[in-house]
Amino acid sequence: MDLNRFAPGRFRQTAITVAHRTETGIRDRLARRAAGRGWTPAVLPYSGYASAQHARVLGRVVLAPASVDPAARRGISGWRRLLTLESPGTEVEIELGGTRTTVTSDSAGIIDARLPLDTPLEPGAGTALLHVHGREQVPATVHVMSGEPVRGVVCDIDDTVWVTGISHPARATWRTLRGSSSTRQSVPGMARLLRAALEGQDHPGVVYLSNGPWNFVGSVTRFLARHDFPAGAVLMTDWGITPDRWFRDGREHKSSSLTRLMEDLPHLTWVLVGDDGEHDPALYGDLARAHPGRVAAIALRQVRRAAKIGDEQEAGSVDGVPVLRGADGDKLLPLLRDALRNRPPAGGNS
Repeated sequence: MDLNRFAPGRFRQTAITVAHRTETGIRDRLARRAAGRGWTPAVLPYSGYASAQHARVLGRVVLAPASVDPAARRGISGWRRLLTLESPGTEVEIELGGTRTTVTSDSAGIIDARLPLDTPLEPGAGTALLHVHGREQVPATVHVMSGEPVRGVVCDIDDTVWVTGISHPARATWRTLRGSSSTRQSVPGMARLLRAALEGQDHPGVVYLSNGPWNFVGSVTRFLARHDFPAGAVLMTDWGITPDRWFRDGREHKSSSLTRLMEDLPHLTWVLVGDDGEHDPALYGDLARAHPGRVAAIALRQVRRAAKIGDEQEAGSVDGVPVLRGADGDKLLPLLRDALRNRPPAGGNS
């Protein structure tokens, strides 16, 4: 008998493979039933970003009744937003600033298109038009950043923008699944902190980065607008089983997203805003070390108590980049202004 067949690692991978195939099979059967009832592919637009040379356009294709616009749903509790039926392998036409292309949604229905621009876009809020057969065109916001060296902000969402309580999983899950954008509590002073980081910048970059599922992006966007956060692109992820993992790797999602921002926007210098509840301190520190001169400051909201003596005396800088800590945005604001006073924006290649 080959005992290796029963090794824990192999058993785990087999279980994941079976679960992934089962989930995919159920989705495909539901999709066939929905199509038989007249449901067709529809685009949920997400906010992307652009520079002078190229744009990143984001969205998702789901199945919905022909008379329903799924992007128009409002006031829905979190758990109901998870009940979507994705449409993988669907062609989507994209038009932006005279550039047209056709892309295909991935296995989770996601569209993540990088469009070279024939003509530079005007800085500010632009609009890409997304179209699937049988539906009206859907507008997707594209935040066009300055083509000149400028400072931008990358900001985490959970426990940085709004209160989630990630350090208490059961409480965090309850808030996520039961709440909506109108019931979430804003972290004091964070909107002011982000606006202060952008003072004096002409069309700066603003990106919100989260490990939350794309299903919640509408709630996040409305919350940000309601609480006067600066408008920007929102980058989230897809939950669920993958061919080789039970859950998506949140740390890898954030790390790869940060690296891509550095590559897509080489002329921007960033202020990185997050919290110390999970991976932000390590991820932001790694990014500052890997891309000298591209990070102006790291601002961390403190959400955990010191686990041991000495935690409160963590390094105040990473390779010369100031690392600021405070209980909320109001506490961080004077520290950030101080740190940025003598650090003008400086673009350049990493």
